[in-house]
Amino acid sequence: TVTPCDVPIEWSILLQVCFLPAGDHGTQEVSISQKAPSMVSTIFNYKGNSVETYMGMSSHSALYMLQFLSTERDTHITVYLTTDTTSGHLYPELPMDPRIDVIGIGHTTVTLTWKHSPSVLQHRDNIQYCLLVNEKHNYKSLCAAETAIRSSGMKLPPTLALSLSPYLLEPQQVMILSNSELSIINKVSSGEVRQICMGTKNTYTVPNLSPSTQYYFDVFVVNLLTNASAAYTGTFARTLEEPEPKVRELKDGKMIQVVLDGKKQKFYSLQYQARHKKIQFTFQLCRGQVRVHITKNGKPVASENISGLRYFSLKGKLLDTYLVQLSSTEESNSSVKVQVSTHFHKPLFPLLPESLKIKSFSKLRTCNSVTIAWLGTQEKCKYCVYKKRIEEDQVWTELQSADRCSGPESRPKSEKVLCKYFYDINLQRAVTTETIKGLDAGTLYLFDVYLLGPSGIPIRYHSKIVKTRKKC
Repeated sequence: TVTPCDVPIEWSILLQVCFLPAGDHGTQEVSISQKAPSMVSTIFNYKGNSVETYMGMSSHSALYMLQFLSTERDTHITVYLTTDTTSGHLYPELPMDPRIDVIGIGHTTVTLTWKHSPSVLQHRDNIQYCLLVNEKHNYKSLCAAETAIRSSGMKLPPTLALSLSPYLLEPQQVMILSNSELSIINKVSSGEVRQICMGTKNTYTVPNLSPSTQYYFDVFVVNLLTNASAAYTGTFARTLEEPEPKVRELKDGKMIQVVLDGKKQKFYSLQYQARHKKIQFTFQLCRGQVRVHITKNGKPVASENISGLRYFSLKGKLLDTYLVQLSSTEESNSSVKVQVSTHFHKPLFPLLPESLKIKSFSKLRTCNSVTIAWLGTQEKCKYCVYKKRIEEDQVWTELQSADRCSGPESRPKSEKVLCKYFYDINLQRAVTTETIKGLDAGTLYLFDVYLLGPSGIPIRYHSKIVKTRKKC
């Protein structure tokens, strides 16, 4: 059996029959160099790049020569010869119908099924199926695929069947083992060749594909003892196009809150048709990490990651179409409030101080009180202080899960400390302090300050965690 691993080859079997001199009998070796008369004939010839097998009767007084010729370039082949045809098949057998059926296509998945190899039913422990996925073409043999990967400048484990040990892997390969499945991804210059061995399962859903992309699938049945493999007839399929994200209309002056699922829906689109030449977009980040990308009539005008409160003032023409694309930059849920307005003189949010940090004075800490300070503005506003007792192991969760858009109405009344009004025309002096008493000794507290402006939309300062003294 000869397997061309790359380009088509030509191969022949030549039979040289030697006529022994009279009187020479027995099982002596026949040497070609003997001047014995001989006759050479070609008993088999093949041209092409398919796996081809020759079977015939052998003769003791004959010498068989195999000739291989590659007419295109240097190449790899595998050759297997046996005179023992009784001890089962070295090469796994293919079923009568060796086709692969595509039974399901998704945006990022393709489900395949194929008929079982008779070898799997007989020698279940020594046989397994391996699947090859790539974007170029089908492969007629496993060694053809390995040669393609090797020729792209990569070293490859000896074969798929023997690739079960991680130390064989090269840096350009990623190996994933899960539920007795072996998956090797070869990053090559011409894209990706993915190899998945799934034991004796004959249905498989290929995950993590790109939408709207044509993939070629080849299934090989591999004998783990001998490393020989047989190829099913390859197939191909195109994944579905990614659905266009739904576009929501923005209404002038109306604020909406968008929640982005970091895993499922990473993108959200909003559209606005300008009623004035000057417009202002306002974004308030509530939770997580969000990137904003704004286009005007298809041309990008702004793109950045949002933190806290952000305004974009844009100029254009009447009836310009603005598209706002919001995307989550992390796995967990993110949310953001969005508003578009033409009324610059009626700001939705209050004037903001230079910093939204709360400062605590370490020297003024006692066993039952804490002193905090925060910056104000030149506008008379209401500030409300809230406290919450927390445990050491809750610190990270509390800070991560905080909804920065929620106002005091979301807090229990028991957590309220006080509300007060203040402002100062001189920004250098627009600072206020507050001593919060009646606390427990050696305890962690989370402090929040809410700024409530004329429009009633709250701004939450960055939470501050302070621990009271244990001994005084």
